[in-house]
Amino acid sequence: MKSILPTKEESDEKLLSRRSFFSFAGKVSLAAGVTAVTAGCDGNISGGTGWVPEQYNAKGTFPVQVRGRIPIDPNNVAICRDDKKCILCGQCVEVCEKVQTVMGNYDLPLIDSVPCIDCGQCTLWCPTGAITEVDDTDKVIRALLDPTLHVVVQTAPATRVALGEEFGMQPGEDIELLQVAALRKLGFDKVFDTNFSADLTIMEEATELLQRIQNNGVLPQFTSCSPGWVKFCEMFYPELIPNLSSAKSPMTMLGSMIKTYYAKEQDIDPSKIVSVAIMPCTAKKSEAARPEMNGASVLWEKPDLRDVDIVLTTRELARLIKSHNIDLTSLQPANYDRLMSEYSGAGAIFGVTGGVMEAAVRTSYYFITGERPPEPLFNLQPVRGLEGIKEAAVSIPGVGEIRVAVCSGMGNARPVLEAIQNGEKSWHFVEFMGCPGGCIAGGGQPRSALPPSDEIRALRMKALYSKDERATIRLSYENSEIQSIYKQFLGEPCGERAHQLLHTHYQDRSIHFNKKKA
Repeated sequence: MKSILPTKEESDEKLLSRRSFFSFAGKVSLAAGVTAVTAGCDGNISGGTGWVPEQYNAKGTFPVQVRGRIPIDPNNVAICRDDKKCILCGQCVEVCEKVQTVMGNYDLPLIDSVPCIDCGQCTLWCPTGAITEVDDTDKVIRALLDPTLHVVVQTAPATRVALGEEFGMQPGEDIELLQVAALRKLGFDKVFDTNFSADLTIMEEATELLQRIQNNGVLPQFTSCSPGWVKFCEMFYPELIPNLSSAKSPMTMLGSMIKTYYAKEQDIDPSKIVSVAIMPCTAKKSEAARPEMNGASVLWEKPDLRDVDIVLTTRELARLIKSHNIDLTSLQPANYDRLMSEYSGAGAIFGVTGGVMEAAVRTSYYFITGERPPEPLFNLQPVRGLEGIKEAAVSIPGVGEIRVAVCSGMGNARPVLEAIQNGEKSWHFVEFMGCPGGCIAGGGQPRSALPPSDEIRALRMKALYSKDERATIRLSYENSEIQSIYKQFLGEPCGERAHQLLHTHYQDRSIHFNKKKA
């Protein structure tokens, strides 16, 4: 009896034919018409615990529409696409256009670049893994193998409650000390904690906010630690750039301190330091590449010095660990290196939407009153949770009511920004995070659900809030290493040296594409 299964030659021929078709279809403008292929199945699709692209949830009939894909600049340093894996399912279009409101919010033709905020949400929605972060693991391996280099790494808050998912652990499981152990086994010379510089960011950002309030400065002040959000503002709302805090993100602040404060303390040539950051975010790659992220070069007068040299996502770190045959689950826990790793509970919650706001409010209260914040500010419920837009009002003696808002996901940013522009809202401080739910659901996090689910986000969020609750200190200004770095090196928050090394500026990016006509 002849087998009903195709031969290997027939399978290869069909595979090549399908790839050739998708390669051709991907180059055709979908605005000119609808491309279709045979569904190849009939009846309802049952995906079990897997995930089926939205357009395939319906009964499989002929034809099935090929929905296209987002444009990705070949020079993008954050994300890329493998055309051989792309099935033109349109899920990247879905998230970019409807969740992040980037694609479709500009008119063609483009001027000189493809509008993209580098958030990487498309990598989380892509069912075939065609869209991924740009892989920089080889750069790290080369640095680690070079005996003339001193390789330092930092880890962001959200990575420690997600990395374990790549090794069979439960979502939200805190593997902070196992992550440190793996980094040491990989050969990094020093391991520092980005939670430390989250506290540093709060010191600068809270000081800046008070200066704006007291000196009738531009309000509301916007947070600036999410590079996807910053680029979104520069592209679509450049008139609001003055509202952005000039404070760098925790990643670039720590990168700057590694090549200045740490280099001085350890008497190391900063040009021999390779600064690596483990981040939940693909946009951190493009942030590190921004020309203005070079505080160390200003201090040392060496123009080639960058604050951060290489950024790896959580997924890249997992691949790096696996490629070295390291069994994460069997490692003995290891601690961070001292000098720049102590952190408060306020620093720990930077990875969740509302966390930056809550941390800043706590320290602002102390800066204004000189007193410890009341207990309700250690559990500021109105800004917690996965809702896309949240508001709160905090009463601070000597100032009165401070009105704040929290927003995550750029589709939610538009109504918030328009409410500010129209005068409908008069907040003092607004936190924006580029990704829905904040860094816990960043574009570089494990693909534990496709598309990302609120259940996974909630588990990761719960883990970070739990770290805050258990922390010995819960206020950024109580961090003894923060106190030391200001006393020994930086001076005062928002002072001359702090501005030189910890602050930045922004640019109008709307000039690179045609704005969408109303």
